[in-house]
Amino acid sequence: MIKKGFSYLGIFFLGVLSLLPLSVLYFISNGVYFLLYRVFGYRKKVVRENLLQALPEKSLDEILAIEKRFYRYLSDLIFEIVKMNNISSAEIKKRFVFHNKQQIEDYFAQGKSVLICSAHYGNWEWGTLGIGLNFSANHYPIYKPLSNPIFDDWFKRVRSRFGNNLIAMRQTLRALQASKDGPSMFSFGNDQAPSKDESHYWTTFMHQQTSIQLGIEKIAKRTNQPIFYLKVNCIKRGYYEVDCVPLCLNPADTVEFEITEMHTRFLENIIRAEPAYWLWSHRRWKYKPKGLEIISTEMESLIQA
Repeated sequence: MIKKGFSYLGIFFLGVLSLLPLSVLYFISNGVYFLLYRVFGYRKKVVRENLLQALPEKSLDEILAIEKRFYRYLSDLIFEIVKMNNISSAEIKKRFVFHNKQQIEDYFAQGKSVLICSAHYGNWEWGTLGIGLNFSANHYPIYKPLSNPIFDDWFKRVRSRFGNNLIAMRQTLRALQASKDGPSMFSFGNDQAPSKDESHYWTTFMHQQTSIQLGIEKIAKRTNQPIFYLKVNCIKRGYYEVDCVPLCLNPADTVEFEITEMHTRFLENIIRAEPAYWLWSHRRWKYKPKGLEIISTEMESLIQA
């Protein structure tokens, strides 16, 4: 009961905070960055370990510079997500601009559906709202429910604004059946790690053996729906542009795991070009193939530095 009360209090606080203009929220973000990075070191060990192992070609000074930029962006991202509670559709359209979307709309005009691939890069949450506002078909974002049902309900509500229809990850196939009445967009964040029991495909990603979600490939090959990658570009504080890139237009013609390798390599190139905007605090490499669990003593000393 106490935990439930604190959850509702937290939701109330988020609602009040979301009433503030973004300029004020960014000012607060400057202080939160100092607390997250300098004072509490929020997940700093996880972030540094991820950076060191994913970007071995970088010097330690370069790693630390990326690390600081990531925490600055993470602080902004927190408040941008809070603002989703009452941000206007006009503000989202101004701050999250889509390019090259006509090819997707051409499929909708023919009564066909498409699959959308993305990642936890840039503000993926504003991206969800932006898709709902910028495309004519019904949008079904696939998401992983939070363990706290109160906060999960809050996130579902704010993410469902502007015409989005959230689908829990384990209900994807059922939702596909229910969406056959007209053109639709199912969007997948494919950099989230599968559970240990569901890690069926491993590949090299960012210099590490990595398990990859196979959901979008399975659905694409079953439906032969074209896949587009939404490539987010962070232009300046609070402003983003998205390129709608055709990734695979004929999934039925691909061999097993070809689609999975396509979107994995695409994301890898995005991260290498500008690494600070990926979610390095996520324990992406929590599970490793047997025999690769040990971190060297030298690496451990760099992580603790």
